[in-house]
Amino acid sequence: MTMPRRSAPIDPTGVAFAVALTLVIVFPLVVVGTWAFSNVWRYPAVIPQEFGLRYWNTTLARRDVWTSITTSLSLATTVTLLSSAICLPAAYAFARMDFPGRNVLFFSFLAGQAFPKFGLLVAIAGIFLNLGLIGTFWGVVLIQLVGTLLFMIWIPVAAFQAVSRRMEEAARDVGASPLRVFWSITLPQAGPTIAAAVLLSFVNTFYEIEGAWLIGAPAIRTLPVLMISFINNQPVIQYGAVLSVILWIPSFVALIFARRVIGSGSFARGFGA
Repeated sequence: MTMPRRSAPIDPTGVAFAVALTLVIVFPLVVVGTWAFSNVWRYPAVIPQEFGLRYWNTTLARRDVWTSITTSLSLATTVTLLSSAICLPAAYAFARMDFPGRNVLFFSFLAGQAFPKFGLLVAIAGIFLNLGLIGTFWGVVLIQLVGTLLFMIWIPVAAFQAVSRRMEEAARDVGASPLRVFWSITLPQAGPTIAAAVLLSFVNTFYEIEGAWLIGAPAIRTLPVLMISFINNQPVIQYGAVLSVILWIPSFVALIFARRVIGSGSFARGFGA
């Protein structure tokens, strides 16, 4: 006979922390989402007096909103593609090759994250000013490219290091070319983790605001920069709330994809877990 399983005891402290964390994360999202779909919400009412899409219609009818959405998507796509073309071969070299200064160069990519970001951006802005890149699309691309290095170097390096060398050597022993081994063995094992890194880079670039504001203003205005402008200059809260909800869409897509990758175990294996 099989003994019935005992249910694990409930930890009140853990439950309390989980509830508190949920409230801290979910409550602001609920408030912003409610503001986005409320036509009238006056104090001291707990819920809006009138729900509707009035401010969605007004916001989406603005030309600058659609221009900023197009600009953000173009920047995020361009930066992600350039970062992939530059960083993925470098990540493979860091993971598989030994060359002079490897460790110093590898950890230098982390150095940029160790300093206050805005101070670093101001220093770069001074250089870009002399190069005529302030207020240009490619100036913003270059400044946002710096922010993707951590994702596109460190995560793919862990993915390539976790690939089974025995499988690669076995394929070479039976006559497979290096390109065939990479395409059939290395890439399928490292691919899900690399795809997660690419998606993180895209989302991080889409939300980046400091570099886009400092380097791109006033000619280049991304959706996050426009949202800040709406919040600061518009007396109506709903305009900023609508743009906030629009900005959530990439996060939801990223979370859905990340859940599939993490659930399959590929992401954890990419870090050697």
